[in-house]
Amino acid sequence: MASRLIWFVLGVIAAIVLSSAGAYAFLRGGGVSMATTSAPLPLEHAIARLALHASFKSALGLKNPRPLDEANLTAGAHVYQQNCLVCHGAPGTTPTAIARGMFPEPPQLFTAHDMITEDPEGEIYWRVTHGIRLSGMPGFESTLSDTERWQVTMLMANADKLSRAVQAALRP
Repeated sequence: MASRLIWFVLGVIAAIVLSSAGAYAFLRGGGVSMATTSAPLPLEHAIARLALHASFKSALGLKNPRPLDEANLTAGAHVYQQNCLVCHGAPGTTPTAIARGMFPEPPQLFTAHDMITEDPEGEIYWRVTHGIRLSGMPGFESTLSDTERWQVTMLMANADKLSRAVQAALRP
C-alpha cells in the first residue's frame, strides 16, 4: 500500500515538472506573442476580466464626495482632456492612432457601446487611481489629486448626460 502511495506522489510530481517544463518551452519558443497586433490568446479576455473584478471589489461601495455640479464636471473634463482623451476619445471624435495601436484597444468612453455610466463610482475611481496592468491604462494615484480623480470619475459616470459647456471643455 505504501509503495502505491509513493508511486502516486512521484507521478504527480513528474506531471507537475513536465507540465512546467512544457509551459516554459512554449513561452520561451515564442508561443505567446507580446505584439499588440497579435490575436488575443484563448480565454485571455475572460481571465483578465475575472482578475480585474476581483481587484476592484473592495472599492465598489465608495461614493464620490464631490457634489455633482457643472463646476466639478467641467474640472473633470479638463483633467480628462489632458490625461485620458488621447486613448479614450471625446464626444464625436474618432480613435487616435495611439488608441488604434494599443492592445487591448482602449474603450472609447463617449460612444454608446463603451460608456461606463452603469459602472459603480467606486469601480471607476479604482480604475483611474490604480490603472489596469498589461492594458496600457496607467494609474493616476501619484499624478492626479484625489479631487481630480473623483472629478474624472464623475465625468465618466455621467458621460451620457453632459451639458454642452462640459462637452465643449472636452474638445481637443
